[in-house]
Amino acid sequence: MFTGIVEELGEIVASETLSDAARLTIRGKLVTSDARHGDSIAVNGVCLTVVDVVDGDSFTVDVMAETLDRSSIGALVPGSRVNLERAAALDSRLGGHLVQGHVDGTGTVLSRTPSENWEVVRISLPDAIARYVVEKGSITVDGVSLTVSGLGIADEPAADGNRDWFEVSLIPTTLALTVLGSAPVGTVVNLEVDVIAKYVERLAQRG
Repeated sequence: MFTGIVEELGEIVASETLSDAARLTIRGKLVTSDARHGDSIAVNGVCLTVVDVVDGDSFTVDVMAETLDRSSIGALVPGSRVNLERAAALDSRLGGHLVQGHVDGTGTVLSRTPSENWEVVRISLPDAIARYVVEKGSITVDGVSLTVSGLGIADEPAADGNRDWFEVSLIPTTLALTVLGSAPVGTVVNLEVDVIAKYVERLAQRG
């Protein structure tokens, strides 16, 4: 379990394609400082398991085909920057919201509108998860816990086929310390909706 508060910007240092998976080596001095085999680290919002610790500042993970198919992890190459967060400790503050690291779908950055103190980013929203997203609710974008500041439906579908969209407003800290700060229009991002919404829907259906 994570909180969506990015601890560190890491970097992909090696990528190996396997028959039905991929092996990534990721540099992140902070998150690797106490990492051990079997620990969970969120990489752009995807919960991955540490296989090895390399040179004290990097760790290796294996990414299965299911994860490659459902997230943007498969597009990462050496040099790619990634958001990193260690699993939450029970005695720590919950600064964001409950994040599982289980990607529900991907969206595409549609526009960026800067202002003096923040930047509004519009992202396409897959139809399959649009019903779980509400204004002022929480959503995780590439592992970052954010508040939905706007919702809408476009007259024409975006390049990825999605018509629904949502907006988030990024403060200077988020712009400076996460990959969202430099993600250009067209970037594919990982989305995880608030898990509570999915549980409520399931309970209502069985009621």
